[in-house]
Amino acid sequence: MNLALHNNKPREQWASRTGFILAAMGSAVGLGNIWRFSYVAGESGGGAFLLIYLLCILIIGIPIIMAEFTIGRRSQQDVVGSFESLSSGGAWRYAGLLGVTAAFMILSFYAVISGWIMHYFIQYLNGSFWTAPAEGYEGYFVSFTGSFTQSILWHFLFMALVIIIVMLGVKKGIELSNKILMPLLGVLLIVLAGYSLTLGGAAEGLSFLFTPDWSAFSDPAVYLAAMGQAFFSLSLGMGTMITYGSYLSKKEQLPGAAFSVAGLDTGFAILAGVMIFPAVFAFGIDPSSGPGLVFMVLPDIFNNIAAGGIVGLGFFFLLAAAALSSAISILEVAVAFFMRKFNWSRIRAALVIGTIIFLIGIPSSLGFGPWAGVTIIGENGILDSIDFIASNILLPLGGLIIALFVGWSWKTVDALRESDFGQTTIGYIWLFILRFIAPIAILLIFLSSIGLF
Repeated sequence: MNLALHNNKPREQWASRTGFILAAMGSAVGLGNIWRFSYVAGESGGGAFLLIYLLCILIIGIPIIMAEFTIGRRSQQDVVGSFESLSSGGAWRYAGLLGVTAAFMILSFYAVISGWIMHYFIQYLNGSFWTAPAEGYEGYFVSFTGSFTQSILWHFLFMALVIIIVMLGVKKGIELSNKILMPLLGVLLIVLAGYSLTLGGAAEGLSFLFTPDWSAFSDPAVYLAAMGQAFFSLSLGMGTMITYGSYLSKKEQLPGAAFSVAGLDTGFAILAGVMIFPAVFAFGIDPSSGPGLVFMVLPDIFNNIAAGGIVGLGFFFLLAAAALSSAISILEVAVAFFMRKFNWSRIRAALVIGTIIFLIGIPSSLGFGPWAGVTIIGENGILDSIDFIASNILLPLGGLIIALFVGWSWKTVDALRESDFGQTTIGYIWLFILRFIAPIAILLIFLSSIGLF
């Protein structure tokens, strides 16, 4: 059987290895690196969180990225089709369905936040935010997110842009957009981080980010936050990297790609911390300000520094571009599945699935307006509850299944051959991590997240 053919249609492929790595980076580098990393690190103790986060990337993130790339390239299918074809059906197929479910959930609230970011970028672009609004940035944010029409409008506009790019296909849409966005992101992030270091809070900000509070290592919540952030940031557990890996030709070497994506993604996150925390400390802001840090605190900081309007414009362009590159990859997970399953065209699948995800996201948007009092998990509102379920339950569970599938379901010789490691020491270490270390670590933290450990 030729796994590269589905319904007699040739499988799309990346135009180049560079395009693939930039697209995979685009999937990984998103709001998780800039918006989410900054406030989670602030809430979780700074340096201690960063150290645990780096360990999670090393012992869980990179091995699972390799596993996802290996599954995708071997099967040449979407996430559900990959498990079905490589396991001859059985219970493993539910791992793929879990990934598609996570993609629907994550993009539903991710697009809401991304719509806010797009709106802020336009406000800086037209000069409206170069001076503070009459009600202040905090008052503006509360008013804007509480407005049904405004929040839904920008949510819709962002999703429409994502759908159009995915409609254009792997080469002309996904790959081309990331070839443009990712270099711009890298340059802009370095420039903004360098500027932040001149604001006067550099010593305190860098100390907070890089000096661990050793007492935090006894707090299970920090480990949970670090692993959830690692999975969210690297787009692990929902099949994004399986889907992207499926567009690779057999000649491409996987280990270098996996290390490149994980390394560059982590570098982006650390640079984001270097960009944000010196500014926060320079103006006496609490680093644990939470998700509102980006939308209420930083614009106020930009308003009080030289050339703040330009800095704000660059910052929100950076956020919008990062959000777009990740959202494209999340939508592609579901689109690839429905294209194969129902023999849909790419245009039809992107339009139908994108519209459904937009509709699913409306309650998350309303959670800051008419449904602000609705809570689902504990005291968490709608958006935060969906984020918790997806990031701390579905993604780690998906990662656990992927690790067990490659580590135990495949024969050792097959896994080593398909991964390009071959029968080397690194290859055997990779399998050992997938079989024992990653599953145990994920399971313990997963049990902690649901209150059973």
